[in-house]
Amino acid sequence: MAGMNCLDAKTRAQVIRCLVEGCSIRATVRMTGAAKNTVVKLLADMGEACARFHDQHVRNLKVRRLQCDEIWCFVGCKRKNATPEKKAEGWGDVWTWVGIDADTKLVVSYLVGGRDGGWAHDFMQDCASRIRGRVQLTTDGHKAYLDAVEDAFGIDVDFATLTKIYGAPTEEEQRRYSPAKCIGCDMKTVIGKPDPAHVSTSYVERQNLTMRMQMRRFTRLTNGFSKKAENHAHAVALHYMHYNFCRVHQTVRVTPAMEAGITDHVWSVDDLVALLPKPVVGPSRIDQELFRKALGETA
Repeated sequence: MAGMNCLDAKTRAQVIRCLVEGCSIRATVRMTGAAKNTVVKLLADMGEACARFHDQHVRNLKVRRLQCDEIWCFVGCKRKNATPEKKAEGWGDVWTWVGIDADTKLVVSYLVGGRDGGWAHDFMQDCASRIRGRVQLTTDGHKAYLDAVEDAFGIDVDFATLTKIYGAPTEEEQRRYSPAKCIGCDMKTVIGKPDPAHVSTSYVERQNLTMRMQMRRFTRLTNGFSKKAENHAHAVALHYMHYNFCRVHQTVRVTPAMEAGITDHVWSVDDLVALLPKPVVGPSRIDQELFRKALGETA
């Protein structure tokens, strides 16, 4: 199997292509021939590069309608089953906060962490720092948003919450592991004058479904979940970079980044790989032995 030092750009692109299409680490190893540790290391390097690029370039956006939500997953095991030692290592429930532009379908901001007020504050501050002008914002009924939005946007926002009301699940729904039927929505205006016709979280919830389909770590009822919090965050960063810049959205007919005016072309996986530092290819063991023999013969 190929090690990290001898992965060429073509093999790197092959590995990344497998990861962004929902393959697990072990499946990627089987298909590409790269070592498992090599794939994990490449994922970490790629995740850091994607997060850095997103932070630097996805800014100064004109967003009319922003939808925010948070999606649940876990690292290692669910929080109720994690020991104190494992919790200290990052095991337990983990939430991914997502903000999406309803018009361009661009993921404006994302954050991997907890679900309390501190994480909500950091997330909304990041959203506000990337948007210019007034924006209409819709979230679910999570109370942590209330103070976080006011602190981040002040009064320069039209903010409404939309809480779905579910009926009691039937026995069949419980057996099929499916959510209860939604029987209504409760809309509340919090700040400003949001347009009721555009108070929705449909696009961000659909994006959450895309996450579960495109990242093996988010697939329910499997053993493909993340074992380290850092790797989980790297996978999320890679996913959103690929979603924003590489995937042509069926609604806007271009990538979200193109629709938002951040780039003028559809990125390939090779373009993602180009964000990484150049690989250092060291001399092989055979070359080293031949070199030593040559030295011995000339001495």
